[in-house]
Amino acid sequence: MGDIRGRGLFRGIELVADREHKTPFDPARKIHAKVKRQAMARGLISYPMGGTIDGIYGDHILLAPPYTIEPAEIDLLIERITQAIDAAIAE
Repeated sequence: MGDIRGRGLFRGIELVADREHKTPFDPARKIHAKVKRQAMARGLISYPMGGTIDGIYGDHILLAPPYTIEPAEIDLLIERITQAIDAAIAE
């Protein structure tokens, strides 16, 4: 992850190949789409976006949980999205 930003419960997660330099993944890998697929397999809905740097490079996902989410559910969301990101990058 290169950056996590947002307001309230909305969170955008920037996915990068190199955290230190924030180097994006090769767009052919479609990391954002792989994260969506892995997240869905874990019961999470995410909103993937590609080409968010210049129309070609850049992978992001958006998380928008309900405002009624409980603290334990937030912990579960973090655990599952982390698993989904790790699995997508490993593909």
